[in-house]
Amino acid sequence: MATVPTQIRIDETVKAQATSLFNDLGMDMSSAVNIFLRQCLLHDGLPFNVELPNYNSKTLEAMAEAKRISRDEAVVAYDNMSDLKKALET
Repeated sequence: MATVPTQIRIDETVKAQATSLFNDLGMDMSSAVNIFLRQCLLHDGLPFNVELPNYNSKTLEAMAEAKRISRDEAVVAYDNMSDLKKALET
């Protein structure tokens, strides 16, 4: 089977993470892309659903609250469970 060189643009971090994952699976980027393309052909489309998340208002509010809390410098953070347990016991 003849192959042709193909060039694509990928975010640097995504490429590094994907390369590491594929290496752990015993393949390179080219093999992974070939598997993906063959699956697209087999499914006559993408081999997974592409859709926007449909979160309800309660979930959206919880996500917004979590984001606010994570950015609030007044909120005490703990590096490990031991420190958290000590704080809860006092």
